[in-house]
Amino acid sequence: MKIILSGSLGNIGKPLAKQLIDAGHNVVVISSNVDRKSAIEDLGAHAAIGSVNNASFLAETFAGADAVFAMTPPNLGGSNVIGNTVEAGKAFAEAIENAAVKRVVMLSSIGADLPNGTGPIAGLYHIEKLYEKLNTSVTFLRAGYFYINFYNDIPMIKGAGIMGANFPSDLQIPLVHPEDIANAVAEELQKVTSGKNVRYIISDVRTPSEIAKTLGTAIDKPELPWIEFTDEQSLGGMIQAGLPEEIAGLYTEMGAGLRSGKIAEDFLQSNASVDGKIKLEDFAKEFASKF
Repeated sequence: MKIILSGSLGNIGKPLAKQLIDAGHNVVVISSNVDRKSAIEDLGAHAAIGSVNNASFLAETFAGADAVFAMTPPNLGGSNVIGNTVEAGKAFAEAIENAAVKRVVMLSSIGADLPNGTGPIAGLYHIEKLYEKLNTSVTFLRAGYFYINFYNDIPMIKGAGIMGANFPSDLQIPLVHPEDIANAVAEELQKVTSGKNVRYIISDVRTPSEIAKTLGTAIDKPELPWIEFTDEQSLGGMIQAGLPEEIAGLYTEMGAGLRSGKIAEDFLQSNASVDGKIKLEDFAKEFASKF
């Protein structure tokens, strides 16, 4: 199969590309960074260098493809984040249609069933709606809250001896590891399916209290507490840490959406399976190595 991967060689893209190449597929990896070309080719893939906001570039890249992994960049470095994300989704949708791609796997998120109140996830809701209109088979792969987001807590742990966010310690949070996402994407890309399908990819479901204790134990701080911040404290802390105000506001809104339970509600009520293999205790070893 000829398979096109967006997302360059990131936390998902690199293990995904390796897996598909090892399975004998003709893999093309899209990157906006020309410096990635040699690394992509060293893996045994072909590099397509260009912008995922450019529908013409994407359509040319998708020509003759059997399957596409569509991962729209969050555009967190700029302003108008939701709008920019949706514009990239529109370019993907146009290119998929023009190139008559047979199979699409889109990286989405828990909470993408909701039109608003979810922070940056709202962009994925709108992109799912765009892809629902495509004349091709699409799987919406809704991922949990990334374990690797907790790396952002390292300065707070070192500086204040706490972990925290604007959601409580007893909240059930569906979590995911990027490698589990890569495995699920590889599986879905190689399937023969029809219509539009939703699949959740979750590695573990745990509370912030359990997360703090497990990660704390791994770094010799077994009493590490989880502190629930107010929305105002959360917003102010992120801005003070250097995040642009719009981004900080979106993450604060996402935290409030998690706190209300609505972001995780569809997954938790759907009885979907926890397919990922990498549990919190496994990730804790990775966390300790980065601490």
